[in-house]
Amino acid sequence: MKKESLSLKYQLFYGVGVSYAIVDQIFAQWVLYYYLPPENSGLTPIMAPIFISLALIVSRFVDMITDPLVGYWSDRTETRWGRRIPFIAAGSIPLALATIAFFYPVIGNEWMSFIYLASVGSIFFVFYTIVGAPYNALIPEIGKTKEDRLNLATWQSVFRLLYTAVAMIAPGILISVLGQGDTQKGVRGMVTVLAIFSIIPALITIFGVPEKKLSHGRKSTESLKSSLKIIFSDKGFLYYLFGLLFFFIGFNNLRGTMNYFVEDIMGLGKAEITIASAVLFGMAALFFYPTNRLCKKIGYKKPLLVSLVILAISSVALNFLGRGIDAKYGFLIFGVIGVPIAGAAFIYPPAMLSEIGARLSKEKGTQVEGICFGIQGFFLKMAFLVSIATLPVMLVAGSGSLVEALTTKPQGVEKSGIYLTTIFSTISFIISFVFYSLYKEKPEKIEN
Repeated sequence: MKKESLSLKYQLFYGVGVSYAIVDQIFAQWVLYYYLPPENSGLTPIMAPIFISLALIVSRFVDMITDPLVGYWSDRTETRWGRRIPFIAAGSIPLALATIAFFYPVIGNEWMSFIYLASVGSIFFVFYTIVGAPYNALIPEIGKTKEDRLNLATWQSVFRLLYTAVAMIAPGILISVLGQGDTQKGVRGMVTVLAIFSIIPALITIFGVPEKKLSHGRKSTESLKSSLKIIFSDKGFLYYLFGLLFFFIGFNNLRGTMNYFVEDIMGLGKAEITIASAVLFGMAALFFYPTNRLCKKIGYKKPLLVSLVILAISSVALNFLGRGIDAKYGFLIFGVIGVPIAGAAFIYPPAMLSEIGARLSKEKGTQVEGICFGIQGFFLKMAFLVSIATLPVMLVAGSGSLVEALTTKPQGVEKSGIYLTTIFSTISFIISFVFYSLYKEKPEKIEN
């Protein structure tokens, strides 16, 4: 007997709530840029790269510890509003405020700037986890079938792309309009507008998805140790996690250096950052529906492996941009990157983990979806930690003494450092390919 599918209304109300992707993109694209800006940005470096790296490592470490704990907590929560919705409601506003706080650092004393960045970063990531892990765990919570879960993951990806595109395209316009020539004023105004906006769609999910009515799960009674033992005993879950880890290390490096490629390698301005972002995410948008249809026919693994090959080749192409490949082809390369990103960065992670979590919960007879997404969050944050720890180092590579470049305020980044990030990304995508190739997908036919 075919189970009743989740209505389109609830799929949309769920998908729209991924608006925390806006602050995610702000952090990924603008925090490092603000604290370690390019030479022609109109901003002044706030502290030495080593302090930036250490501060963000501290905050990421706090974040990594929080992820599985929040996931486990949400598995064991039972309220009249459900298990996951209360967490989204509690975290959305503090997350927006913490995002704004990044851009009002203590100036003049590097140690105080370091303490401020580490503290704000820790607060930001705690609330990011409180919102993000339970939100993702809603997919197996309210999705009764594989088709439901794939559709929820696709709608989440559609809206995540829209929000990410807004957070990449709007800043250039907002900085210009709100700053009126003052870059710092413009950046702060841009961040404030986007952070406040991120709260509004979350309210649609909070009040529009009746989790208690739609949920088919039950409160977990397992201890934290027992829950961890259940999920880590599954080899497929481990291969998935390490494939995810190295993919996002590579992708975060590409995403974090896009501004530098446009301004320093292609020799263009902030308006062209908007164009490059539109090209990359526009191509991803075009491939959401084909990716969804393809996954229904052949599963996730084969398309994911092809995506990683394309990304590795594209990273190599970026390495030759401006020195063998004409810089004007940068937009073309960004467009090519957008094609595999549709699945690899958006649809596959929530859909694949939902299948793993639902399967484990069914096999073990207890709720583990929340902690599965919490553990995934741990690995995602580890990827961000590796990226944010290595990017400042790579970006100043080639500027004389590396020790001196890392421990003193630099004039700006080096082109040799920007190129170095592409090699790092290529290696990361290759390692990700190896782990995902070991993942054994259990096919399940989806009725159309």
